[in-house]
Amino acid sequence: MNSDRAHTTTSDPQPVSLVCDRDGTIRNWNAAVAAAAPGDHPTDGTHLADVLSIDDPQSLIEAAQTHGTATAEGGFAHAPTTQYDFHASRLVDGRITIHGTATTPPDIRQASWVDRVTDAFVAVDNDARITYVNAEAESLLSAAESATPDTLLGCPLWDVLPASVGPRFRDAYRTAVDSQDAVSFTGHYDPADAVIEARLFPSSSGVSVYLQDVTERHTHLETIEKREHVLRRLYEETAETNRQPAARADTMLAIGCDFLGVAYGTLSEVSDDTYEFKHVRAPPHADVSEGTVVPLSETCCERVVTTEQTVVFSDVEDATTPPEFVVPGPPEGVSVGSYIGAPLFADGDLYGTLCFYDPEPQPEPFSDWAVTIVDLMAQWLTAELTDRHIRTQLEERNERLEDFASIVSHDIRNPLNVASGSLELAADSGAPEHFDRCRRAIERMNALVDDLLVLARTGCSAAEREPVDLAAVADDAWSTVDTDTAALTVTTTTRVSADRSRLQELLANLFRNAVEHGSQPAADEPVTVTVGDAPGGFYVADDGRGIPESDRDTVFDHGFTTSADGTGFGLSIVRDVADAHDWTVSVTTSDDGGARLTITGTDAPTHE
Repeated sequence: MNSDRAHTTTSDPQPVSLVCDRDGTIRNWNAAVAAAAPGDHPTDGTHLADVLSIDDPQSLIEAAQTHGTATAEGGFAHAPTTQYDFHASRLVDGRITIHGTATTPPDIRQASWVDRVTDAFVAVDNDARITYVNAEAESLLSAAESATPDTLLGCPLWDVLPASVGPRFRDAYRTAVDSQDAVSFTGHYDPADAVIEARLFPSSSGVSVYLQDVTERHTHLETIEKREHVLRRLYEETAETNRQPAARADTMLAIGCDFLGVAYGTLSEVSDDTYEFKHVRAPPHADVSEGTVVPLSETCCERVVTTEQTVVFSDVEDATTPPEFVVPGPPEGVSVGSYIGAPLFADGDLYGTLCFYDPEPQPEPFSDWAVTIVDLMAQWLTAELTDRHIRTQLEERNERLEDFASIVSHDIRNPLNVASGSLELAADSGAPEHFDRCRRAIERMNALVDDLLVLARTGCSAAEREPVDLAAVADDAWSTVDTDTAALTVTTTTRVSADRSRLQELLANLFRNAVEHGSQPAADEPVTVTVGDAPGGFYVADDGRGIPESDRDTVFDHGFTTSADGTGFGLSIVRDVADAHDWTVSVTTSDDGGARLTITGTDAPTHE
């Protein structure tokens, strides 16, 4: 190799390094080898036995080949005054590398090369008494005891090691001395609040100890293990197909709180300006529970809802535009010091939020990994909410199909049988009453088919909504109904957010129901229908006979009717249109004693 490298000398023995072939032929060396044997440094092809003064150099090589490592003591053939601990290791190509450290210079405290080693280095004799420490070791050991370098020398190693590593170190020391093999272990060094890796190299005169601060590496490994653990928990939770949604959400919140180190975790549902706590993880003293409903503006999650993006504040007070985060709870609530929240969706529509927060700021900013975990949980929960929403829709559609099947098999078959029988009688007798009966049956079938078509449309969610004039839609709906002599009074000036065509269907069916069922039986007086404003919505009322209280729970069922000519689908259509808009419809008695149907849950009314 480099046979003409510079020849240097020094009074401070440097760590030496050699590389040789399997037969002991030296192929490479460092400058310290040349300095250790002045006037006789090796050349490429020199045999190890001509350079080192150790017992049977070939045995050292063979031991390293067999066991991977081997040790020996000795010196250089032409510089015998300085002794070394030689450590031989087998390389992947079969060659042997030999490293040596001086053990008995005339005055070891003058061996300044040891002080230039980045690791802490301690030399102890066979009685485990300290014979040398470098600067790094002085600092490390002095952290455990109020000791100076002078008091450390000659002191038993056990007297200066803290309890956290003392027993493990003693065991490792005894193993190294008894086996004469290198030993290593890792432990926490309390005085320096550090994780230390200790490596012990035994020799006949004592043990050389190297101590390295591996806190950063240990912390990195702990972080990786922690991340693997939380991912494993999340995977196990999402892979369990038999878990109930509530139990899965509660477990997700527990995992998130533990991983992020926060006290609160919530899964909420947001509707308009309200915020409902669906699932909660909180300290025992917290006055917030599942089912609690508060204004959205008073919660941590308003910004998540408005932006539909993940929001992160490790320290709310340091935020450029800090939100006024408050955890609901009497009397004033608990101020939020740190917060991380993500939006939840169900079938593409905003459902609510998944958020974690704590009254105290985070000691360190939320990491990108922490944000990723919260986003990942939100995506999993979004998938489950979407799946649940789709299943609910399918169940509702299956129920609707069953209703249609019942209508087709029963309600339409009956007038069809009547029409068929009447035609046969008419063919035989030619009597007009048989034709009239057939015509009435056909008209009823037409009415049933029309209602079925409306039901098929109203079974889906509302289409694109827009602000519409309720009074104008009421007038249009009235014009489509056979009102005879009935009268319409419109007192509302409200605009509502709705699918206009479906709102017209709803009003038309309410009007038709009032006209057909509301007339007073005694005087057969025409009914007056009124459309007016109600808190949170609007109402349609009449001054007719009203709806008996005993029927109010069933009037919205498919097929319910009190009239021989009715199809029983009018108010059912009203309910379906209201459901499609997320509205609520209820039945009470009007001020005039008739029926009043109130629609609530519409957007806040806007008056002209």
